[in-house]
Amino acid sequence: MLKLYGFSVSNYYNMVKLALLEKGLPFEEVPFYAGTSPEALAISPRGKVPVLRTEEGFINETAVILEYIEQSQKGPPLLPSDPFERAQVLALAKEIELYIELPARACYAEAFFGMPVPDAIKDKTRAELLLGFAALGRHGKFAPYVAGDSLSIADLYFLYSVPLAAAVAQKLFGLDLLAEMPKAKALLDQLEQNPHVQRVAADKEAAMPAFLAMVASKK
Repeated sequence: MLKLYGFSVSNYYNMVKLALLEKGLPFEEVPFYAGTSPEALAISPRGKVPVLRTEEGFINETAVILEYIEQSQKGPPLLPSDPFERAQVLALAKEIELYIELPARACYAEAFFGMPVPDAIKDKTRAELLLGFAALGRHGKFAPYVAGDSLSIADLYFLYSVPLAAAVAQKLFGLDLLAEMPKAKALLDQLEQNPHVQRVAADKEAAMPAFLAMVASKK
């Protein structure tokens, strides 16, 4: 059985978890906060989550895990079979990660945990988020899903990156980055009705107090 290592507050962990649920695959969740201990680094070379344990060994990096699941497991496809359409989905996922998720992540500490971030970093995040959301508006189809008419890996990145980035923009800069993207808002509403998405959200909510306590202990 596949084993998913990580914790339910991690958005990257939840991308993989939702993929496994959508494909109807049996898997076991293994609580794992990673870190830099020899034991953790033996599982995750950079000490990050998520990690997927297979019969052959561990696989790290979310994008690689998702492609491994797609190529090796049964269930509803999350990538098109057509090479061009497949490339479009992967490009959208990468754009969301590079130009929305990662810039927003630089300011998570202040937006969500009250830990000040230097103004220079916040200025860079603000500028990059404006460009990233503009790119998503140009490239995303939202018909009704990000890349077309079916759920794909691009939607996993969208669901677990865009709301966090939008919250950062609202809290730190007073910006509503989804104001001119009604189809994107509608897709978020639609995805929130998905039973698997609701399960992931419930697990995250249940895990949040312990996670916040851990963060507070490290301040």
